[in-house]
Amino acid sequence: MGDGDGKPAWQESDSTTFMDWSRYFVPRRATQIRIILDLVPNAGAGDGYVELCCGEGRLSEALLRARPEATLLALDGSAAMRRAAAARLAPFGDRACVTAFDLCGDDWRKLPQVPTDPLAIVSSLAVHHLDDGQKQKLYADMHNALKPGGRLIIADLIEHLSPAAKWVATWTWDESTREAALEHQGPGDPYQQFMATGWNYYADPNPDPIDKPSPLLAQLKWLEQAGFIEVDVHWLLAGHAIFSGRKAT
Repeated sequence: MGDGDGKPAWQESDSTTFMDWSRYFVPRRATQIRIILDLVPNAGAGDGYVELCCGEGRLSEALLRARPEATLLALDGSAAMRRAAAARLAPFGDRACVTAFDLCGDDWRKLPQVPTDPLAIVSSLAVHHLDDGQKQKLYADMHNALKPGGRLIIADLIEHLSPAAKWVATWTWDESTREAALEHQGPGDPYQQFMATGWNYYADPNPDPIDKPSPLLAQLKWLEQAGFIEVDVHWLLAGHAIFSGRKAT
């Protein structure tokens, strides 16, 4: 993924770290996936979904299993992520397609492989790499792309507006990771990795400039400005939120 200026942002080493430890680093990851599945409209024959920044393909896999009529386009900017996602989604045959893209760019939004009128567009832990203006444009473009009645579902980091709220996000993320790490049975300590890599955005006094989370209320307003209805928040923990909007029929 680029940062909009042609400079590298997300590195392949970041992809490796995320794939190795994401089940611990992402707060209540299984719960987040279940919520997204509950929000995605049921697919009929020929309906397609799109995942922006699919990572290693865990959410895409869950979507394809839960909606056997659907096809899915999984997009990611990391070659390592795409290889992992392609391997994970291979059992679904031509129902799944994994393709390279640059979230910050515009060209992919018009490429032939992007399904016209997808029934749902989902994104997990990706949109916070866009600045405010880029988010607003993305939401407008995704509204235009969706099938009437389709839904855009975002799971992502948000920016908190007070020191107290930021502190709550900091310690609840630490606590979530520490609790998840107790289930780890292999080599290494997930919580130590979490701390050593400085993965907690809210704990870093000088966070990585590639991370540009925006306030939740602002993003809900941007969805409404883009034309979405039924804009709502479905889950919030440790600075991670799930929110969505539906395109009117």
